[in-house]
Amino acid sequence: MNPETRDVLSLPLLPARLTAEQAAMLLGFAAHDIPTLVAARLLRPLGPARHNTVKYYATVDLLRLREDAKWLAKATEAVSAHWALKRSRRSLGGANGASGTPSPQA
Repeated sequence: MNPETRDVLSLPLLPARLTAEQAAMLLGFAAHDIPTLVAARLLRPLGPARHNTVKYYATVDLLRLREDAKWLAKATEAVSAHWALKRSRRSLGGANGASGTPSPQA
């Protein structure tokens, strides 16, 4: 964990918005799982989600989600399914695994 993230999350009063890394730490997920949760529509960044910009998440929403066992179960399942799909694609190997479509036969 980034020392700055640890410092921010240890403040007595959290900032109103958190970065993806901070949000992940607060929710108990890895930072690389946040895009998966956004893609599954289980987490929503503040403002328009433009490419190559820092995404922020509302702390008040994150604290509410952190207390919701049903949401945590859905989020955990979404992350597990994402990684299972990636592993299955990798095990297929080559171009077939990357695109998920069968290759044309000669």
